[in-house]
Amino acid sequence: MSDSNIVEIVNGIAQAAANAYDGALDDKGQPLKIGLQREEGNPILDRRVMDGFNVKVSGNILTINYQSQISLKEVYMNDFEGEIAQRLEDIASFLKKEYRRIKKSSLSLTKHDKEPNVYVQSMNKRHSWCNASQTYKIGGIPDNPELGTTVEERLNNSIKNWIGFGKEDFSAKAPENVSGKRDEEPRE
Repeated sequence: MSDSNIVEIVNGIAQAAANAYDGALDDKGQPLKIGLQREEGNPILDRRVMDGFNVKVSGNILTINYQSQISLKEVYMNDFEGEIAQRLEDIASFLKKEYRRIKKSSLSLTKHDKEPNVYVQSMNKRHSWCNASQTYKIGGIPDNPELGTTVEERLNNSIKNWIGFGKEDFSAKAPENVSGKRDEEPRE
């Protein structure tokens, strides 16, 4: 696979994630349904829910990170982790649909980890923060893409060039603009 195809896939994923901003509208003028809590209820009358997601690509692994402000009552519900896992699946489904709309081709995402990582941190007695992440393997990108030289190779090459390693002659180059009697005579 060429590097341009990998870049096209990553750019498509980035654009699909960027189109999920709060207040985004579809082609018909309706609010986008991503699967987040902020989409539920009336935005004017109800308490505003702070939640969102971001994506990170590392090689052929896509990581979806979800953040939300939640109450402790929600944390102690029966299937809190299942609800968060479903929300992450809804986000992955939205990314696939949006990628297809943008690039006119499909995006294949398969779970890399079986269960998402869910962390709940207490902010005060009433509110908490939930951070969850799920990793997916991106179809169409090989496991070990050829990315050229590694950081260590580039560093080694730059240090070798700096100290002149591998050059035949380490002596300084004689200046070209100086001519005189003493430059022609050999020194003892």
